[in-house]
Amino acid sequence: MSTATAAQHERTAAPVEHLDVLIVGAGISGIGAGRYLTTESPGRSFAILEARGELGGTWDLFRYPGIRSDSDLHTFGYAFKPWREKESIADAPQILSYLRETVRENGLQDRIRYHHRIREASWSTADARWTVRVERADTGEQLTLTCGWLFCATGYYRYDQGFTPEFPGLERYTGTVVHPQHWPEDLDWAGRRVLVIGSGATAVTLVPALAKRARRVTMLQRTPTYIMPVPRRDHVANLLRRVLGEERGYALARRKNIAQQYAIWSFCQRRPKAARRIIRWVNARRLPKGYPVDEHFSPPYDPWDQRLCAVPDGDLFKAIKAGRADVVTDRIRTFTENGVLLESGRELEADLVVTATGLNVQAFGGIPMSVDGEPVRLAETVAFKGMMLSGVPNFAYAIGYTNSSWTLKIGLLCEHFCRLLAHMERQGHQVCRPEIADPAMATRPFLDFAAGYIRRAVDGLPRQGDRGPWRTSSSYRDDERTLGAGRVADPELHFS
Repeated sequence: MSTATAAQHERTAAPVEHLDVLIVGAGISGIGAGRYLTTESPGRSFAILEARGELGGTWDLFRYPGIRSDSDLHTFGYAFKPWREKESIADAPQILSYLRETVRENGLQDRIRYHHRIREASWSTADARWTVRVERADTGEQLTLTCGWLFCATGYYRYDQGFTPEFPGLERYTGTVVHPQHWPEDLDWAGRRVLVIGSGATAVTLVPALAKRARRVTMLQRTPTYIMPVPRRDHVANLLRRVLGEERGYALARRKNIAQQYAIWSFCQRRPKAARRIIRWVNARRLPKGYPVDEHFSPPYDPWDQRLCAVPDGDLFKAIKAGRADVVTDRIRTFTENGVLLESGRELEADLVVTATGLNVQAFGGIPMSVDGEPVRLAETVAFKGMMLSGVPNFAYAIGYTNSSWTLKIGLLCEHFCRLLAHMERQGHQVCRPEIADPAMATRPFLDFAAGYIRRAVDGLPRQGDRGPWRTSSSYRDDERTLGAGRVADPELHFS
C-alpha cells in the first residue's frame, strides 16, 4: 500500500469504539454486572459481549431433560430482584424467564451484543486501555474495541465441549451416545434402556427425569456422591412473601437461606463424621428397605470436600424406590456392542448412553491476554480479593461460590467493583493494578475444591495466597465485610 493510499485509508476508516467497561458474557453474572453498572455507575459507558446468540449462559446452553438449579433461587437469584415463583428449586426455563425480566427491567437489551466472541485482549499502559479484537460468530466480521476496564463474566468452563474420558471399545458400541452439554432436541428415549455414566449434579438430575419415559435408567458411578433431598418449594419463604410483601419477604427469605447454607456447610466442616451419619440416615429412609446404602451413597471423602448434590423432593430416591432407576458402583472395562462390560465382569446393556462425566474448565473464556506485549500466564498470577489478578491492570472477573449459591458472591463483587470505579474517578486515577508486596507469600490452588474437573485444570489456573487480600474467600459472611463494607483502597492495589 502506498503512503498516499494508507493516509486515505486512515482518514476514511471508522473510529474505534471506546467503552468504559466491557463485560464478557451475558449469563447470570454478566447480566448482574450490567445491572449494577446501570444503577451504581449510571454515567459510565459499557456493553456486554455474548459469543452465543442468546442470553442466559448455562441456563440457555444446557437443554438436557430436567435441568434445574441445585441452589435455592432466593439465594441464587439477585439481591435486587425478588424471586416470585412458588418453586425454590427451579428449572432452566423459569431461570431464563427471570434473567430476561432482569434484562428488560434494567434496560439492558441494547447493551448486549450477541455473536461477539473475543479473540484477543491486550493492555497498553501508555494508553491506559485494553484493545480487544472481536469476531462476529455469525458473519465472521472482525472488529476492534477499546475499553478502560475488562470485566470477565464467563464462568469457569468451556461452552463448546464437555469432558468425556477415553472409553475403551467405544467404537464398537452400536447404540447412541450423547453428552448432556450437547443434548439433541430430537432425541427420543421413551421405552429405551438408558445408561447414565456419572454421579454429579448433572447425573442425579438426569436420572429421575429420564426415568419418567425410559424403560429403565441405570446410573453408573465410579465413586458415590453425597446426595440430600431438599423441598422443591420453600414454604417458609412463600409465607414470608405473602405476609410481608415481595420485597421484604424475599429479603428475609434470602437471609434465612444464607444462614441455613452457612450453618450446614460449617457443621459439615466441623463435624464431618456426624454429618456423614446424618446424610446416610436420610438416604436410608428414602431408599427401599435393605438397599445397599454404603455401597452406592457413601463417598470416601467428607461432606463438602466436593459439592453436595441436592435432589428436589427426593426425586432420585423416588425413581429408585419405584424400580424405574438403579445405581451401579463399578468401573468400565470396555464398551461392547450392546453396552458396557464392568471390571466386576457384569455387563450393562443400554440403547442410549449419556456421558454425564463433567466439564472442561476454562478460565476467563479462554481469552488470550497480554500486558504491554507480554502474554498473561494465568498460572503465574495470584487472585486479589477473588476478583482481580496480580500484575493485570483494569481487569476484573466474576467467579461465584462453590460451597453456596453462585450469585451471592457475584452481587458483592459487582458492588465492590462499582465502588472501585467511583473511588478512581474521585481520585483522578485511570489505572489500578494489584501487586504482591511479599514475593515469598505461599500460594495454593485458585479453586480449593476436590472435584475432578477442577483437579484436571488446576495447573493452568491462577493461584490464591495464604492471607488477605490474596486469599479467595468461600464465606459470604467474610465477603460481606471485605467486599460489601470494606474499603476499596489497599496497600497492594496500586493506582496511577
